[in-house]
Amino acid sequence: MDEKLADRARKGRGAVGNPTGRFEPEMRVATDDGWGLGDKEMAPLRTTLGVDSARKIISRNQSPDVPFDRSVNPYKGCEHGCIYCFARPTHAYLGHSPGLDFETKLYWKPDAPALLEAELRDPKYRAATLALGANTDPYQPIERERRLTRRILEVLADYRHPVGIVTKSNLILRDLDILAPMAAEGILRVAISVTTLDRTLARRMEPRAPTPARRLEAIRELSAAGIPVTVLAAPILPALNDHEIEIILKAAAEAGAGAAGYVLLRLPHEIKDLFADWLAEHYPDRADRVMSLVRQTRGGKLYQTDWGKRQSGTGPYADQIAKRFHMACKRHGLNHGHPPVDETRFRRPPRAGDQLELI
Repeated sequence: MDEKLADRARKGRGAVGNPTGRFEPEMRVATDDGWGLGDKEMAPLRTTLGVDSARKIISRNQSPDVPFDRSVNPYKGCEHGCIYCFARPTHAYLGHSPGLDFETKLYWKPDAPALLEAELRDPKYRAATLALGANTDPYQPIERERRLTRRILEVLADYRHPVGIVTKSNLILRDLDILAPMAAEGILRVAISVTTLDRTLARRMEPRAPTPARRLEAIRELSAAGIPVTVLAAPILPALNDHEIEIILKAAAEAGAGAAGYVLLRLPHEIKDLFADWLAEHYPDRADRVMSLVRQTRGGKLYQTDWGKRQSGTGPYADQIAKRFHMACKRHGLNHGHPPVDETRFRRPPRAGDQLELI
């Protein structure tokens, strides 16, 4: 009888396995037929890039848990490979696995800048803060080559459209020539995710993301350019990085961050099993402890979908995390936040042949 092959960590990848997506009619399992396939060294997984032929580029949401109602995501899937990424389950809608497929089978939207401009040109459109990269990182490695995020920013800058960027990549510094003038107009905010200052932990749970030191440097350079920066200590992983809350906020404040946020680990859909497998592979000595603490913050479950609780959890442990976070923010001057972006500066730049507006 064939034996199921055990999943093994692959160099430079976050997920240990590649389980079948939840919408697939069949479940695929790798097995050893007795010819020693399980003994062979696994070949490195290559990243592929497909095209997403979207018809519209602005996504809408009505979630009370996020401070925006619209977003643009240049890419689907993310090569950073963060094991905890809440976007992993969305890859199941493409017929892919939220595991290794999510970080190796990427899609980009080459028509995004044109689609965005078309939507902004609509006379019915009313500007409000647009989140860039709310689902997957707009500055993941493929952006260095495709420059899609930069082209989107050029459109937003041309229309003076308010925007908030979330990333964990120092590649954002490439676009300072666009970002600094937007910040000077009051229409830009940037959030940099710093999950840990421990390079070993970062390499295991965010294998292709820039190092913590490079993220702090990005905060420093963005701030020096006059760009309001928020540090995101997110997610907080029980018994893995929760002891770093204070030192992350201190380091970010010293680098120039002016505000901070955090999210307690979320394990919806397939992420719970992917994360459990990752724990068993990299931290077997504390896996039970980590999952026990997660349940303590989610009413005995691994995830709760209730509005207002998904981000921060409930219970004594979650309350302790919140208290420590807020005290550290106060200590380091991160509790005042940034002024909101100016949503009144939006305007449609004239094009050749346009009728002049009457004033």
